Amino acid sequence: MAIGLAVIGLGKIAQDQHLPAIAASRDFDLVCGASLQGDCPAGTTYRSVEEMLASEPGIEAVSLCQPPQARFAAARAALLAGKHVLLEKPPGATLSEVALLHDLAVERGLTLFTAWHSREAPAVGPARAWLEGKRILSAAIVWREDVRVWHPGQRWIWQAGGLGVFDPGINALSIATHILPPFLLSGGTLSYPANQQAPIAADLSFLMVDGAPLTADLDFRQTGPQTWDIRIETDRGQLLLSRGGAEMAIDGVPQPLPPEAEYRGLYARFAALIGAGGQDVDRRPLRHVADAFLRAERIEVEAFHDEPAVPAMA
Repeated sequence: MAIGLAVIGLGKIAQDQHLPAIAASRDFDLVCGASLQGDCPAGTTYRSVEEMLASEPGIEAVSLCQPPQARFAAARAALLAGKHVLLEKPPGATLSEVALLHDLAVERGLTLFTAWHSREAPAVGPARAWLEGKRILSAAIVWREDVRVWHPGQRWIWQAGGLGVFDPGINALSIATHILPPFLLSGGTLSYPANQQAPIAADLSFLMVDGAPLTADLDFRQTGPQTWDIRIETDRGQLLLSRGGAEMAIDGVPQPLPPEAEYRGLYARFAALIGAGGQDVDRRPLRHVADAFLRAERIEVEAFHDEPAVPAMA
């Protein structure tokens, strides 16, 4: 039997990724949605999470896709109503929110899944396997994209709790925490537009537990071709993940990979967790972002104004 699912937050990420993945899944049946804007392609679109939960007995699980500032209240209401919960990244506006939701899910015997979609990119699993047994000498993240293309008109991303450049940058950190040894922040800078409450760029330095350096260059101001790369130097060659983990090269030689299916992979994982009564709550990527806000220096840069842009080719 398919699991009755509701989607909360029907904005760009839900329309582009979640709804197509749900439609292709045999594990879930889309029952309805809740959103201040947009419409669900199945059932009723509610403008209140509470009304939706009270009106739809067929909901067994919910997928939360709204901005992180609004996610905690909706996730808590769903858990209190006995629903399993998938959290789009970032899983919350703070670490405390995620910790409290995890405690509540465990108490209620429900599944909570922090869905780091970039870990499902085709190259991530093969990269982790290739790194096994090798000594990592250094690693560098370069994650640069055009905010006007990927987040047009999304004011929440510039507000406190919206994370700014860390909204995409946390994808890189989710891959790094999955394939690299543990690491911690040693310093860096965050660049804030004069008129915004979240950074537009970050230049960070980390150290892995054995002392190997990891750097992260995150920027929301790139135009033209976009850059989503992680380069890792080891004692037995160089690994390059590019296009956000869609491509992989070893010592410059491209490697064969399966087709992209990030969000299909997430929903398969969510269904498996529900079936097993399990949890998958990894706070490490969000913790590194929180550390950056605590430890990195703040630099003020020119004001940012969102204007329409022609989509760039990756």
